[in-house]
Amino acid sequence: MTERIPVKHIEPGTQNLEVYGGDSAQSGVTKSVELYASRKKIYVKKIKGFFQSIRRVSLWMLMLSYFSICWISINGQQIVHFDLPARKFHLFGITFWPQDFVLLSFALIISAFGLFFITTLFGRVWCGYTCPQTAWTFIFMWIEEKIEGSRNQRIKLDNAASSFEKSLKKAVKHALWLLVAFGTGLTFVGYFYPIRDLSVDLLTFSVSDGWTHFWIGFFTIATYLNAGWLREQVCLYMCPYARFQSVMFDSNTLIVSYDKDRGDPRGSRKRESDYKEKGMGDCVDCNMCVQVCPTGIDIRDGLQYECIGCALCIDACDSIMDKMDYDPGLISYTTEKTLQGKVSKMLRPKSLAYAAVLLAMVVGFSLIIWFRIPLEIDVIKDRGALYQLTGMGQVENSYVVKIMNMSEVDDDFQLSVSGIKGIKITTPKQVRVRSGEIYSLPTSVEVDPANMDSTHYTIEFSVSAQSDKSLSATSESRFLGTSE
Repeated sequence: MTERIPVKHIEPGTQNLEVYGGDSAQSGVTKSVELYASRKKIYVKKIKGFFQSIRRVSLWMLMLSYFSICWISINGQQIVHFDLPARKFHLFGITFWPQDFVLLSFALIISAFGLFFITTLFGRVWCGYTCPQTAWTFIFMWIEEKIEGSRNQRIKLDNAASSFEKSLKKAVKHALWLLVAFGTGLTFVGYFYPIRDLSVDLLTFSVSDGWTHFWIGFFTIATYLNAGWLREQVCLYMCPYARFQSVMFDSNTLIVSYDKDRGDPRGSRKRESDYKEKGMGDCVDCNMCVQVCPTGIDIRDGLQYECIGCALCIDACDSIMDKMDYDPGLISYTTEKTLQGKVSKMLRPKSLAYAAVLLAMVVGFSLIIWFRIPLEIDVIKDRGALYQLTGMGQVENSYVVKIMNMSEVDDDFQLSVSGIKGIKITTPKQVRVRSGEIYSLPTSVEVDPANMDSTHYTIEFSVSAQSDKSLSATSESRFLGTSE
């Protein structure tokens, strides 16, 4: 008999849906299907282990880098400074200008391919070990544990009646969260507004730009909410990576998995018991893997998009296996093929293709940066007149030469021109250009008509720095005139 499931009408805003259906024996039985469930707080249990040592070091290093790099300066220049008003970015001694925007696009493409390549091989290690959301959630959870205690103590505290001690602990925790969040917002803005000046200006109430206060406040609130309140909700519902990662996964991708064949049937038992005679697996059903999971999933249910590959469940399970004197690895980094008893291949067409493209792009980007010359010249011919004859009978063309000094120092530049016999510049040929300046130099060029056998020529302007002759650039233009 075909099952019929009529759906009861519900008013807007109702969270539960009553469903009637089933066979004749169950006709009239009401089932409740939840359409929306409010967030249930996840109490993560602290665990130590090999992977957590790696994770702890990587996250602390990332946090240290974020908060310290903006304070490092070389020759008075912050080594990472996105100077939006001046339209230039300073990155580790190299200055990039709007003309270098293609390099930014190139770098973002390389980062995307790097993420695809790593995901194809090792799954979501980015999420578990280097993602900013993971890093800030980690520090907020660390503060929470220091103030409110272990997992059981936090659960007990939240369930306890209101008291001075409870209010004090909550107040201290949130105050420290806000302090870290403020430091995060201040540091972020410090990459755009020199951090040393920003700190002094804030302390002396000298910041007159309202946008500075807005962005510090915005990132303070965003950090406080994301790392303190939303946490796993960001990974589950806001991060697009969790949704499209399956495109990059295959049966050879390294993932966190539970060995069902070895672990099931699950059940509690004494350490000395011969559980195998009872037909039981190695899993003692302690739920430690669930208690340590920052997204609140049970890895024993199989691969889930909520898993961020942090390996907390691996270390937790291995600690239980060690206490029970069982072999480790019931939960481990493995592949689907390995679990099926097949040979897993790390090098396969997809990963090799990603690696080849990534290597080519990295080499190309490195060569562009290595041979990049921080000097540009742009020549604009005067459109008011094609040419004119001087009193000496010379053919003269007028131009506007724009010299852009993208180096970190002021310098003197020498202008020259070539392309026709006897061609010369009759206007000043040497000019001093400050760092970051675009200098417009009106220029006149003359040629003896006796040296011209055509009415138009391609000529080349060259500009070179007086302090470093290797710092030079060229640009082509047209020279028009008459021939004798």
